[in-house]
Amino acid sequence: MNILLVDDTRTEQQIMTARLADMGHDVVCSSNGQEAIDQYRQYDFDLVLMDVIMPIMDGHEAARRIRCLEDDWVPIIFLSGRTDPDDIAAGIAAGGDDYLSKPVNETVLAAKMTAMQRIAAMRHQLIEVSYELEKVNGELQKLASADGLTGLANRRILDEYMDKEYKRAVRGKYPIAVIMIDLDNFKAYNDNYGHIAGDSCLKKVSKVLKNTVQRPEDLVGRYGGEEFCVILPNTNLEGSMFVAERIRKEVESIKIPHSGNTNHSIVTLSVGTASHIPVQKNLSNQLLDAADKALYNAKMAGKNMVVAANDLNP
Repeated sequence: MNILLVDDTRTEQQIMTARLADMGHDVVCSSNGQEAIDQYRQYDFDLVLMDVIMPIMDGHEAARRIRCLEDDWVPIIFLSGRTDPDDIAAGIAAGGDDYLSKPVNETVLAAKMTAMQRIAAMRHQLIEVSYELEKVNGELQKLASADGLTGLANRRILDEYMDKEYKRAVRGKYPIAVIMIDLDNFKAYNDNYGHIAGDSCLKKVSKVLKNTVQRPEDLVGRYGGEEFCVILPNTNLEGSMFVAERIRKEVESIKIPHSGNTNHSIVTLSVGTASHIPVQKNLSNQLLDAADKALYNAKMAGKNMVVAANDLNP
């Protein structure tokens, strides 16, 4: 184990360090409670052996402060010639876990260290399990927030993010924009090439979206089926049109064959966008509806184009 030994007597430090080293433990020494706290902050210990009566700061006060510092429990054993029941109770109340009476019997010390080593092994195992659980929970969180096919944000995350950013835009009195995107004649694509090819197409388009929308605060997600959504905080209509047109051109440029897409023969996008400065936090659906209507107008006007909602009133 890594042990912090706190004792103001140099001879006692030397004797205890030699005994503990013979048992295979590594020892760091401190001469008072304040030094002990400084060492505790600096190193990862499995056990603290603490004298009670010391200059500058006694053992009880040092234990109390260590218990306030730590986010992980480490055993503290007090070393003292005072072994009256009241003294032992005071040590436990201060944050200690056990008592060794001075002078420390070598056999008792060895037995205590064997018990503490078992505890240290269990503690390290629990820390490892906790770390693994944290990793697994992180992966589960990613899975819960990502669309299974494309890896983009799913509809739930889009809705949550829209609600949060819309309220923030109300408070900050700045614009927020939405881009709605739909693949043109995608049913015909699936009918002609099959659903596996259709999934592959959606993945390719998703990759383009992810690479095109670069700001950290922007969110790209799959809205449903072949429809995608981009949320652009602090973006006016002109800015959203610029991003939308860039997305449309980038998808067009990769030239995914689509014989069922009349007049184009490649996969193209119809895009609708809307932006406003909101004044009420519960009107985010109005912004989404406006972008969706603009998308519908793009479809009706011949597809493969960007249409903006120019008459949106908050």
